[in-house]
Amino acid sequence: MADIAIIGAGRLGTSLGRALAAKGHAIKAVTCRRTASARESRKIIGQGVSTTDNSAAARRGDIIFLCLPDEDIPKAAAVLSRSRIEWRQKIVFHTSGLLPASVLKPLQNKGAATASFHPVQSFARKETSPGHFKGVYFGLEGDRKACRIGREIARELGGRAFLLSAETKPAYHAACAVASNFLVVLLDAAVHLLGQAGIEKNKAFSLLFPLVERTLQNVKKFDMPASLTGPVARGDHASVKAHLEALRRLPGYANAYKALSLLALEQAKARGLPPHKVRALKKLLGGKQPLHRARPQNLS
Repeated sequence: MADIAIIGAGRLGTSLGRALAAKGHAIKAVTCRRTASARESRKIIGQGVSTTDNSAAARRGDIIFLCLPDEDIPKAAAVLSRSRIEWRQKIVFHTSGLLPASVLKPLQNKGAATASFHPVQSFARKETSPGHFKGVYFGLEGDRKACRIGREIARELGGRAFLLSAETKPAYHAACAVASNFLVVLLDAAVHLLGQAGIEKNKAFSLLFPLVERTLQNVKKFDMPASLTGPVARGDHASVKAHLEALRRLPGYANAYKALSLLALEQAKARGLPPHKVRALKKLLGGKQPLHRARPQNLS
């Protein structure tokens, strides 16, 4: 078991520290910008010292997690590299899904093993159960030693690790944002549209949740093309036209509907929707050119 320091104990950092502590690791220190926030995180994790001093925290850990906003990671690495800490034998991870491990180069130059360690999961609060990491995938990118340790930690947490290259991380991170962040945006849009139909917000979400839940279950059980239903999948020109008419006074929603419908139409086309229906819907949706999907890359 390792001595661990969490620098930036927000929602992810605190959740990670709590889960690692539950697996027997010693959380030696946690930091936040504000003392009260650091104390809160320390209380949730149940061990270690709370501080606003990143260097003091890093000195206590053999493994250091920088769970900071992307824009703060390079600066933190540079400041830490100038501290009087013996970095040889230390492992330093940052948890950004976008930034390459090379932003930790100042620490690597001091002898630390460095990598990025990104859980493909969302964290809505600090008090996340350690079980939240079970079954989660972790994207790793960096030097061999740090990635090996990262893989072991992911396995301890009940997750699975896979390797990324620095070049593919923007596409990887965009995919995570689309799947998680935009799902929230789409649900909010759907709730707003139900409001236009006279259904109050609380009831609207309750109405939609079983539909969304069943759709996700279908995707997991079958696949995405087989789980696509609705008017675009059927080539139902009249229904799509009615939707666009209803959205005429909501141009932002109408544009989003058209863009997503064109993507859905490509799935429907691949699944065998007759060409005349594809052409009719594409004309209705304003899609003049067929959409081309980039060939997926093997990130593992």
